[in-house]
Amino acid sequence: MGAAMRRIHVGNALSAFGLGFTVPYLYVYVAQVRGLGAMTAGLVLAVFAVAALIVLPFAGRAIVRRGPLPVLLAALVTAAVGALSLGLASNATAVLLSAAALGAGQAVMQPALATMIVDCSSAQTRSRAFATQFFLQNLGLGVGGLIGGHLVDATRVSSFTLLFAIEAAMFLLLVVVMATVRMPRSPRIEEAPAAAASAKGGWKQLLGNRAMVQLCVLGFVLFFACYGQFESGLSAYGVEAAGISTSALGTALAANTAMIVVAQFLVLRFVERRRRSRMIALVGLIWAVAWLTAGYAGLGHGSQEMATAAFVSTYALFGLGEAMLSPTVAPLVADLAPRGMAGQYNSAFALVKQLALAVGPAVGGPMGASLHAPYIVTFLLFSLGITVLAVRLGRQLTEAQDQPWRARSRVVTRGGAQEPVPAEA
Repeated sequence: MGAAMRRIHVGNALSAFGLGFTVPYLYVYVAQVRGLGAMTAGLVLAVFAVAALIVLPFAGRAIVRRGPLPVLLAALVTAAVGALSLGLASNATAVLLSAAALGAGQAVMQPALATMIVDCSSAQTRSRAFATQFFLQNLGLGVGGLIGGHLVDATRVSSFTLLFAIEAAMFLLLVVVMATVRMPRSPRIEEAPAAAASAKGGWKQLLGNRAMVQLCVLGFVLFFACYGQFESGLSAYGVEAAGISTSALGTALAANTAMIVVAQFLVLRFVERRRRSRMIALVGLIWAVAWLTAGYAGLGHGSQEMATAAFVSTYALFGLGEAMLSPTVAPLVADLAPRGMAGQYNSAFALVKQLALAVGPAVGGPMGASLHAPYIVTFLLFSLGITVLAVRLGRQLTEAQDQPWRARSRVVTRGGAQEPVPAEA
């Protein structure tokens, strides 16, 4: 791991640590502490999604033209201003504007950091680099949320202002850390294709890549059926159908994070030596088991202890699947990107993720709260759909894209040096 990659990973951990301070308490802060009501709090959460959907189509073009580092620094400053303003805002207009700035900055960080990882890694090290990123993000979120929970006091506005100030400080500290990164001179940016000269041309080229389009469809289903349900439909289902207490719900979320932290590097070697498409298909089957376990928790008519254990196990199984996806999906997006287009592809995939995270709670929340059996059956089918889509995607991938370790093994056998070049899809 070079100096640049170490700083990038520190940046991922710091940004997640800062987000962990505020994300769990945002609704309480707006609705109760500031006294702006549930409607305004709901709008704030919607503004986060809308801001991301607006800026991400332009973020890819900016990364291709300017490079990921300047775009990341601009996003960090924007997010810091939004976080500090949100901690000081006392009326609905100020809260919504601050949330828009914070949401836009956070959204652009993701593809910028992902592109920096791509540019600082090779085909041999990319899976491990993205696995490390995911590990540090979850660890940072968990530690930040834990510390934030001890600092916050719902009776004192100043305690929430402190949380948002810490979040802003983390973003500004990250500006200082990332400003020292020396990015490699990458042909991805300097030799960008002419189609990348305009946003329209870049998106047209991306949509002409069948493998990337299929991966985006698969990504939407992945995020819709898992991440989009964690704090909405699945939580509502646990409380309403399984009778899960709020403390048990917190335990389930902790089990998810703990599984990722513990399993990430244990499964990495297994995942690295298998076809990427097959690993994604296996995740679909694991998540199908998770939904069956959730079905037992709410519909199995067992004891409350058994229901709680099954519900916590559901979140843990989701965490295992996430640990398998982190070294698989993000490197695949990078390997599908032609020269100079990594930023565009990362932004497109981040846009798909945001769409899924916006639609998932809207669909799953009401179903999980009232239509218990249909909710489980629907998302069980979505999980099985992940397996089907992954197998179909595998037919569109080249051997280097689906099995990069095989290409590496052949190069080592020949005694040659491999120059990592993204395959054209």
